[in-house]
Amino acid sequence: MFKAIRNRFKFALGLIAVSAVAFTSPGIQAQSWPDKPIKLIIPFAAGGTTDIIGRVLAQQMTPILGQNVIVENRGGAGGNIGAEAVAKSPADGYTLLLASGSMLTVNPHMYKKMAINYSRDFAPISTLVSGPMIISVNPKLPVNNLNDLIALAKTKNLNFGSAGIGTQVHLAGENFITAAGISATHVPYKGEAAALTDLIAGQIDFCACNVPASTGFIKSGQIKALAVTSAKRLAALPNIPTVAEASLPGFENVGWFALMTPSNTPKVITDKIYAAAVKAVKSEAMQKSLEQNSLTAVLNTPKELEAQINSESLKWEKVIKARNLTAN
Repeated sequence: MFKAIRNRFKFALGLIAVSAVAFTSPGIQAQSWPDKPIKLIIPFAAGGTTDIIGRVLAQQMTPILGQNVIVENRGGAGGNIGAEAVAKSPADGYTLLLASGSMLTVNPHMYKKMAINYSRDFAPISTLVSGPMIISVNPKLPVNNLNDLIALAKTKNLNFGSAGIGTQVHLAGENFITAAGISATHVPYKGEAAALTDLIAGQIDFCACNVPASTGFIKSGQIKALAVTSAKRLAALPNIPTVAEASLPGFENVGWFALMTPSNTPKVITDKIYAAAVKAVKSEAMQKSLEQNSLTAVLNTPKELEAQINSESLKWEKVIKARNLTAN
């Protein structure tokens, strides 16, 4: 009798153990995701375009997911510092990265030493938005159009600012310099907000900064916009010509921003993140923000984003080699 009772007790303990494992298994945890706040890492300083996009995105994803999506800025090294923080986080969907396209396609060629490998350490979710840059100058610089700037750069040494070495803003400037056949000294900052502050102060001569970060300063007259790098003029700034119209036919340079997770994040979780991101970008508030900032929703699939990264990586590799650019 006692033996039978002991056996039934052992069997019951076994069922409890099995149940405990089941309820704490990765599969069960993935199915219940999210059950706590989510961190969205912005790998650049506050005030820049990535930050502007990320904060609206976080606000819209919060009610969709039923958990707070908290923005955390970790700038430096062209976005690599913030990216490293995400790569070293658990692959559980609670730490996301809003990456600029340059981090994924330029940094691997610019930085000889990196603690991360973007293709190995991250899983693509979707390209969320894209947008051009605006080539702008300090109002005191004696130029009125893009041809004036090009002509001035051929007579004196000008400098241009960026959000950091290898960033989209940096490469847009390098792309313009190459196309125009001029030279200029690059001055990197820890974010485009800092670059714009020095542009206003006259510490640098020009910048090919993103539209969202630049528009307010343009409209207030603190900086002078010469041309946009998109193929068409912007509805919000219709009087500013494109670079192609102003001086360099065929020129186009558009940046983009994508959502990433640490690699090996369960597919059931990445699918939920993708669905929430798509819904957030399509929300009325996000659409209004994109329109105000001259940005365009993209929303491609993870496979399409991966193909985009591979294609643009080859393009920028050629530019980097031609310009002999390096970050360390």
